[in-house]
Amino acid sequence: MKNINFILILSLLMTSCTGGDNQADAYGNFESVEYLVPAEGQGKIMEFNAGEGDQLEMGQTLGFIDTIPLVLQRDQLVAKIKAISLQREGIRTRIDVLETQKKSILIEKERLRKLLEDDAAAGKQMDDLMGQLSTMESQVLATRSGYATIEGEIQAVRAQIRSVDDRIRRNRIINPVSGTILEKYVESHEMVAAGKTLYKIADLENMMLRAYISGDQLSVVRVGQTVQVGIDDPDNPWMEGTICWISDKSEFTPKIIQTREERVNLVYAIKVEVINDGRLKIGMPGEILFNPSDHSGS
Repeated sequence: MKNINFILILSLLMTSCTGGDNQADAYGNFESVEYLVPAEGQGKIMEFNAGEGDQLEMGQTLGFIDTIPLVLQRDQLVAKIKAISLQREGIRTRIDVLETQKKSILIEKERLRKLLEDDAAAGKQMDDLMGQLSTMESQVLATRSGYATIEGEIQAVRAQIRSVDDRIRRNRIINPVSGTILEKYVESHEMVAAGKTLYKIADLENMMLRAYISGDQLSVVRVGQTVQVGIDDPDNPWMEGTICWISDKSEFTPKIIQTREERVNLVYAIKVEVINDGRLKIGMPGEILFNPSDHSGS
């Protein structure tokens, strides 16, 4: 008996959708989130393996923009680091020599101090030695300062290399989201600048029906509610959908939308998520039944 009632209700709903008797609770059009994917680098597109209608996965590599100038720039920076590193090693060797000389002066100072205690050396010898020690310490400090400057230059060049590596990485064309290419705007061997749109992609497996309801219908809808979605398919006009968004602000009725009450001026937008079985297209009209049993007697 339950099966008979279900078939009867489904038959009535199909008649309502295809018979034009205006029994739906809301009307709207299907849409999907569309992404305009830009180039992150600039130069000639060397390879771009994508076409309109292609289904892509997130993270899929589609091609790349010419990176030869960047690779050459990186090679120059690597060579610069090697040259600066040689200077750094020379300064390091100079510091070691000065430290060794300073150590020798300190040893001589200690020996001379003992001689002075035994009145076996003149005070002028100690003064000369202290002068040498002061000069040596100044040389060590100056050389260490030069070493720090060289180290800073190396770190700056390494930062430039990281920047070039990032630009090389950005010259790879990597798809950011899973979906289907709707439009393609460039081809291989074309020149592009950073920010130029390469293609438009959208997730067509999960579609949204944006519809409009009147204020007195707000009490019968809620987020997460399962509804019936009707489309222009005489063989199988109904699909299951889930309300995923209800606007908290009213707006004037869009010109292309009719609501259940013809004279309503203010309506609320809602979105119903529908899993696309291949029949739904962007911009395609649809209608919604919030409670199919309410229409079984129409």
